[in-house]
Amino acid sequence: MSDIPLTQIDEFRWKIEPTGGMRVPGIIYSSRALMKTADEGVRQVANVAHLPGIVKASLAMPDMHWGYGFPIGGVAAFDLDEGVVSPGGVGYDINCGCRLVATRLSFPEIRESLKDLVAALFRNIPSGVGSTGVLKLSEKEQRHVLVEGARWAVGRGYGTESDLETTEDGGCLAGADPEKVSPRALERGRPQLGTLGSGNHFLEIEVVEDIFDPEAARAFGLERGQVTVMIHSGSRGLGYQVCDDFLARLVKHVRTLDLNLPDRQLACAYLHSPQGKDYLAAMACAANYAWANRQMLMHWTRETFERTLKKGPRELGMRLLYDVCHNIAKIETLPVEGRERTLCVHRKGATRAYPPGHPALPDRYRAVGQPVLIPGDMGTGSYVLAGTERAMAETFGSSCHGAGRVMSRTQAVKSSRGRAVARELAERGILVMASGKETLREEIPEAYKDLDAVVDVVHRAGLARKVARLRAVGCIKG
Repeated sequence: MSDIPLTQIDEFRWKIEPTGGMRVPGIIYSSRALMKTADEGVRQVANVAHLPGIVKASLAMPDMHWGYGFPIGGVAAFDLDEGVVSPGGVGYDINCGCRLVATRLSFPEIRESLKDLVAALFRNIPSGVGSTGVLKLSEKEQRHVLVEGARWAVGRGYGTESDLETTEDGGCLAGADPEKVSPRALERGRPQLGTLGSGNHFLEIEVVEDIFDPEAARAFGLERGQVTVMIHSGSRGLGYQVCDDFLARLVKHVRTLDLNLPDRQLACAYLHSPQGKDYLAAMACAANYAWANRQMLMHWTRETFERTLKKGPRELGMRLLYDVCHNIAKIETLPVEGRERTLCVHRKGATRAYPPGHPALPDRYRAVGQPVLIPGDMGTGSYVLAGTERAMAETFGSSCHGAGRVMSRTQAVKSSRGRAVARELAERGILVMASGKETLREEIPEAYKDLDAVVDVVHRAGLARKVARLRAVGCIKG
């Protein structure tokens, strides 16, 4: 646990009082039990509070853990005139996110075909470190991807217009400028569109196990026993390179500013500066690449289900329930102390959670709130929640994004030495295929916090309300 002094405000909120150069307090949403697993992410919450133009508080969700500069699970909003943008507040995997695909199938309808289905998905969806896709993009076409996002994929037959309606921001972030993306980033991204990647990225067949909010579940089209697919991926090497390029640039730039920051990993630029605008333009390109990537992964998943189960699109009824991003900085208009303000909101390992009635939501979900997708580890499954007014009032419309690591990948590999992880999961009814045993050992369930405990905090704190719990039955990983 960090040595940063904390005051418990109520059952689920912990406060770091402003000291030294902190401009605002830090607020951590967590339980007493989860705070026992807190690491140096607590100090990073305090560090972020030193950044100029930060509004109200430096925030962290219950899945918080140490990251680059900002904690993973961190949320911070900045004034457009006086505030900054920081690549560390977005992360290396720009627009790493999730999309949940609902089907008309029940689990008994796929039980006998599950092994074949997992094997076919593993065969048809490129995954793993450095994996490349079947597309051969020209430079000109890649630039279209970076500007148009998921709309580019749909326009070329990889999905339908209805997919865009249930993708955050329609699958396209405005302001993207490919001229701000380095040749190296473009080179890394060109062969990787339509690939899952490695690490904690996955494609998982899940079954709706519990319904907590029947009204919201009906609006989302979820019912007990229903088969769903969760896709978790991001912007691949392109997004990583964009982050790396701008960190190198802004580490030098921040030395020219009259700022006393506690950590060089908080490298930043004022939002109104050329450097800040360049980063936002390049980041938007990576975000759009990620949305196009997940759109294509979903398209090939649909095709794989059709061929393996020998069922047509109407029988399968595979539709995008929602797509949310986790690592991004976005210009949003939000209520702050009784008035609307336009801010740059950094969500790093955090998910947007807009409330009922918000105009950004699709008509079908507006009465119940935004679907909030919370994936767990490969042995747990996932949650679907709905956004709330309290999130808008307290956390800039944000919630947690997953379970959050408690072990580094190195620690996980060391602790799982000699174990047959795939066999252990199979004995629990979860079929897993991965490019290598090392990936499974890095991603053992014990490497993560208790997902139920994390979700319980955001539910009981009122940041998002539980709608459904999904049980994992088949998973492919890079």
